[in-house]
Amino acid sequence: MFGLFGSKKKSLLEGGILQGATDNHSHILYGVDDGVKTVEESLKILRFYEEAGLQTLWLTPHIMEDVPNTTEGLRGRFAELQAAYPGPIRLRLAAEYMIDTLFVERLRSKDLLLHGGDLVLMETSTWSPPIDLWEIVEEAIHSGYRPLIAHPERYRYMQMKDYERLRKMGCLLQLNLPSIVGVYGEETRAKAEKLLEKGFYSMTGSDCHRFRALDSQVHAPVLKKDILARLEALKSGAE
Repeated sequence: MFGLFGSKKKSLLEGGILQGATDNHSHILYGVDDGVKTVEESLKILRFYEEAGLQTLWLTPHIMEDVPNTTEGLRGRFAELQAAYPGPIRLRLAAEYMIDTLFVERLRSKDLLLHGGDLVLMETSTWSPPIDLWEIVEEAIHSGYRPLIAHPERYRYMQMKDYERLRKMGCLLQLNLPSIVGVYGEETRAKAEKLLEKGFYSMTGSDCHRFRALDSQVHAPVLKKDILARLEALKSGAE
């Protein structure tokens, strides 16, 4: 497989990582969080993804104390986007939950937008964990859900032992593709490569908030053949 890519570094687009793939994490549902603001930009991104060959797109808007989106409200906006988009990409709705008091309330009332099956996409602050991180993760598991940890390579407080603990608990890890091309800095890129090499990731996502950033990231020619091969194995994600 490695020989297919040659010795030249390639971009995500050149490497075919989006072709037939699933984007498991995006903020393309317009007007609900810090992501895309208009339906026009949502449709522009979807047309770009069509040309790249994307198969399935998960819309995962934020839900947190500062952005208290409701399940009903997000479903309504999702229906509007579905009506506006007649294309072939399969659209799926979930949410990205900050591990905070609001998440615990939604968890206990079983008011969650799941990421396929029993998966719930969860995140924390980049810099520090919630005091009761491990207890909340355990509560989610005991409640019948499987935590899908968003962009764990971005959590500066986490060490390899923490990722191993999450995996032993049954959590899945989702790689942000911008991390692997260096958008969040070399430290995050190095951690992402290490986790990728160890086989800790189960799926990838763009975490797309804007068309311009997505366009730049997928065209950046920075990926070696071994990284592309490992990303290729993660393309399907959740359906």
